[in-house]
Amino acid sequence: MNRLRTSLPPCRISDPTAFGRVAVLLGGRSAEREVSLRTGQAVLDALCSRGVDARAVDPADGALSALLEGKFDRVWLALHGRGGEDGSVQGALEYMGLPFTGSGVLGSAIGMDKVRSKRLIEAAGLGTPAFAVVRRGDALDVAVDVPLPAAVKPACEGSSLGMTRVTDPEQLPDAVAKAREFDHTVLVEHWVDGVEYTAGIIGGVALPLIRIETARTFYDYTAKYHDTSTQYHCPSGLDDAAEIALRAQAIAAFEAVGGHGWGRVDFMLDREGRALFLEVNTLPGMTATSLVPCAAAEAGCDFPELAWRILETSLDAPVPRGSEN
Repeated sequence: MNRLRTSLPPCRISDPTAFGRVAVLLGGRSAEREVSLRTGQAVLDALCSRGVDARAVDPADGALSALLEGKFDRVWLALHGRGGEDGSVQGALEYMGLPFTGSGVLGSAIGMDKVRSKRLIEAAGLGTPAFAVVRRGDALDVAVDVPLPAAVKPACEGSSLGMTRVTDPEQLPDAVAKAREFDHTVLVEHWVDGVEYTAGIIGGVALPLIRIETARTFYDYTAKYHDTSTQYHCPSGLDDAAEIALRAQAIAAFEAVGGHGWGRVDFMLDREGRALFLEVNTLPGMTATSLVPCAAAEAGCDFPELAWRILETSLDAPVPRGSEN
């Protein structure tokens, strides 16, 4: 912990042609398609501005075989939600022998699953809010031990889709039904009365923390992508010692779920100052309002450089034996 890196090392690659032809995989068919298109276009523009031979590929337009037909050398993954950050496309790319950015199959699948992530975070000795899991066929009394208020949300979904704040037991059935529109497994999690933070991670370095403020009930889809009143404080306002300690915990949470390359870790600080981790995002957004670019800018890394650094994580992607060119 005391050897935590807090500054970004030099980029590993200086020649854009070293990456070969790069596919920016964007769009898809998940509930987060709109955000993925915005992420992908921003990344595509950034890579092209630095001389990378990058092309957009939308899997919603056809099979992933378009990646092979296009003779791509690697993939910048800009997909969000199911099929994009849950290990599915990562497995397909490994099978095709195409290096890609970010986490592998296992880390992606676990990161997408809030329940398994929380259990691994607990096993690593880190804090997380009390929770219960409601699966298909379960009676709602399985959640009776979770103190209210509580967040009710799909176990495997992003961008706060399907999430509801519940303050009364009578609200549980409707909240669970709403979450089940996205996933059959529902997480009921104690609502922490505190301040929300997020830690961007790139290449083993935790970026400056961001403190999030929203006028809405919680940091939901609208607050994330449409509400201009949402405030992001970076620097976070924490003292140096607290900032360093929390960045170290964020790295530990990221590693606990098998995250690799880059990602983002969301947590709350309760009134006692304890960090309670909510989830690990292995494929965060890269839009104009996204959090990782904001933190990277505070660390002296502009958007094109950030897209480049994330592309460098594909250099460490597993490629099946015998698939090398």
